[in-house]
Amino acid sequence: MKYSLVLVAAALLATPVAAQTTPPAISVTGEANLSVTPDQAQIDAGVTSNAKNAREASEANNSVMSKVLLALKGAGIEEKDYQTSQLSLRPQYAQTQPNQASQPVIAGYVASNRVLIRVRDMTRISGVIDALVAAGANNIGNINFMVSQASKLLDDAREQAIADARRKAEIYAKAANITLGAPLSISELGSPSPRTQTFHFGGGKTFGGVAAPTPIAQGEETLSVTVSVSWAIKPKE
Repeated sequence: MKYSLVLVAAALLATPVAAQTTPPAISVTGEANLSVTPDQAQIDAGVTSNAKNAREASEANNSVMSKVLLALKGAGIEEKDYQTSQLSLRPQYAQTQPNQASQPVIAGYVASNRVLIRVRDMTRISGVIDALVAAGANNIGNINFMVSQASKLLDDAREQAIADARRKAEIYAKAANITLGAPLSISELGSPSPRTQTFHFGGGKTFGGVAAPTPIAQGEETLSVTVSVSWAIKPKE
């Protein structure tokens, strides 16, 4: 019985394993970039207040922030288009002399309340910023320009990226004197998305006590897609 098992095992080991071959192919990447004008913007703005104690800092901040939110309504921004993004109340410590071994001393408190605002009408951006500043917002950070129909536009870019990949593959096939076949695999590289432009707000200038309108240049957004495609190849007949 043991002898027969040994023979069977030897026979299995002697059986040749079918070789798994990879079909010949050309692998290339295709790219597509679309330049479009942004049709929305997101503004990061807020109020920072300082006081000697936490209650005074919080009350002062709440008072000004209430005016800021009312100013947004007055500027035509719907409530669904602005949302609190950060709320904080923290102590400020007095500066100590070098090598001084004393305990930190609280010199006051800082209250901060920030809000993200979506502007759907690009002609209102300057007016919204000016209304925020006039209402008391003293901490305006970034402006992000966006494209609302980015998904649909990216689909167009995907078609262009595939066409670009085919163009490159055909160049290689011609140079190698081979025939290009059907695509074997298609994969999208990275996460296709708009290259969002971010601008830091530096504040408007004031002339004779009247703030000049905030100048805004929206420029263009670039939508990018990159794909990797493997094409089957065969000798030219």
